[in-house]
Amino acid sequence: MEKAHQACRFFVSYTGVKLPLKLVNPIEADALSNRNTFMRAYFNDAGLLMGFDKMVYGEVELAHRYVYHDNGILKQAEIVMLDEDTVTLCFNEAGSPL
Repeated sequence: MEKAHQACRFFVSYTGVKLPLKLVNPIEADALSNRNTFMRAYFNDAGLLMGFDKMVYGEVELAHRYVYHDNGILKQAEIVMLDEDTVTLCFNEAGSPL
């Protein structure tokens, strides 16, 4: 995923189980030095969440990457967890799993 053209923002955590996950409690970059755990999230120009990294003590513990259909519905989610195989989930244009 090309991160260079995406806005990076930071959050305390996420909520829910439906993909894409909803990030909650935004924090400013200058507050990160006081945190051991936070979400580093990437948004496209339209404001869609393209992915995030869950940072724990400076290491990526969990990563999600998202691709959307032209209608804005999630098309694909790639989930990477520390020391586990990557899981890729695909969805149709209505958001139902394939």
